Amino acid sequence: MKPEIALMIEGQNGLNWTRWQRIARAAEELGFAGLFRSDHFTNPEPPDREALELWVSLTWLAGHTRRLIFGPLVTPMSFRHPVLTAWMAAAVDDLSGGRLVLGLGAGWQVREHEMFGFDLLPPRERFLRFREGVEVIYRLLRQDGPVDFQGRFFRLRGATLRLRPQRPGGPPLLIGGNGLRQTLAIAARYADEWNAVLVPLERLRELNARLDEYLAREGRRPEEVRRSLMTGLIFGRDPAEVRRKLVGRPEEALRAWGILIGTPSALREQVERLGEAGVQRVMLQWLELDDLGGLERLARALLEG
Repeated sequence: MKPEIALMIEGQNGLNWTRWQRIARAAEELGFAGLFRSDHFTNPEPPDREALELWVSLTWLAGHTRRLIFGPLVTPMSFRHPVLTAWMAAAVDDLSGGRLVLGLGAGWQVREHEMFGFDLLPPRERFLRFREGVEVIYRLLRQDGPVDFQGRFFRLRGATLRLRPQRPGGPPLLIGGNGLRQTLAIAARYADEWNAVLVPLERLRELNARLDEYLAREGRRPEEVRRSLMTGLIFGRDPAEVRRKLVGRPEEALRAWGILIGTPSALREQVERLGEAGVQRVMLQWLELDDLGGLERLARALLEG
């Protein structure tokens, strides 16, 4: 099965309104299945570049596109209270006519948390907060009656979102990450989609199989959770252009991260192998924000035929 092809934009890596609007219009016109973006304040290392706040940018996208699916890859539980995340997500999904995929993560980048005063927490507490937050969001979106919740990090008493989501159950929940124990277990319980991040093919197969095991423990079928992959991309019209883009970066090391590298024919083969491994949607990280011509060539390479 051929995976859907979507784009993934790093929202902290020079994204501004002009670039976002151009990319969104191009993605829709060129036929990409979706447009996703990160939720970061800045990069792990200087220099700091322009950054566009996630939910404001998705609200614009919801009202100015008609076909694209879209969402965060992923929004960290450390940035916003889960009640606010659920409330904003339901509203943006309604505005778009039901096209949002709500990607959730625990948070990981130390620098931005220290810079802007967010508490990342040590790993054990971070994932406990994440699990609690996912449950809060899940129940607020899918439970029509009042929600009571008593956790270490979040507490609700008789809470109900009004307006209720127009889409039954609200937007689908995506859990992103490669953690064998915590992340996959949370995905098996709550997710409609699991998103792997920068993993090679064999590791992806291993994670997929482990997720199936967790799903069986939850009494769920494997097909109940969509499988997707966010990965990097080095794309050239010919081998010479690929070599130019690789300059200073070892190709084998990049491939070991699962990054797709090559000309149109090579990329098509790599995407087909991902589909054979069970990937239903590939989000390709597009870092050249002003290269709309490159986006058009990528669309011709992967979307036509």
